[in-house]
Amino acid sequence: MPLQAEDVQALVLTAELASLTTLILLVLGTPVAWWLAHTRSAWKGPVAAVVALPLVLPPTVIGFYLLLLMGPNGLVGQFTQSLGWGLLPFTFKGLVVASVLHSLPFVVQPLTQAFEALGPRPLEVAATLRAGPWDRFVTVALPLAKPGFLTAAVLGFAHTVGEFGVVLMIGGNIPGATRVLSIALYGHVEANEVNEAQWLAAGMVAFGFAVMWLLYLVSGRGPMSARGAHHA
Repeated sequence: MPLQAEDVQALVLTAELASLTTLILLVLGTPVAWWLAHTRSAWKGPVAAVVALPLVLPPTVIGFYLLLLMGPNGLVGQFTQSLGWGLLPFTFKGLVVASVLHSLPFVVQPLTQAFEALGPRPLEVAATLRAGPWDRFVTVALPLAKPGFLTAAVLGFAHTVGEFGVVLMIGGNIPGATRVLSIALYGHVEANEVNEAQWLAAGMVAFGFAVMWLLYLVSGRGPMSARGAHHA
């Protein structure tokens, strides 16, 4: 059976949320990953631990503290109200903030590993050619770390699509505003709408399989890479 109009709406909203979240994470996560890959500061451990917290904390815990921070009595809530933005909970903007924080390690960790794998040699060679720090980063580090960026983008997007606990706590279930695919699926199950739930669940399983296959190819172990190596 075709998707209902509300499910299509949830699909579009999920794609918008995941795309915006991934873009923000790549912009914010790149300097953090670069710093983690190269710093010898005593703060490296604590910062890395904070970045990785969403991997071990239940999503509801993250959502709970975000509700406190972004609520009318929270620091963030008071700040957004003072700017005339209102409160972030139960809005699309609130979903973006929650998704960025919840998916942070899925972007920062692959980028950190990619930067660490570069080693100092390429940057040292570029420095001998009088390339400045920014030039070395843009023309040497970024191109060599491209597989890490692809992995980070795919994981960040996919994790945002699959979020449930955080988006339910922060966004609720408002059609056209905060109802994403995972919430729509939960709503169908709760309403005993088995057929509708099966369509959404099957679609998300197919999406998850496609993500894993893409990561397999990006990692250089898939059939595409094998053919490329053979022809090379």
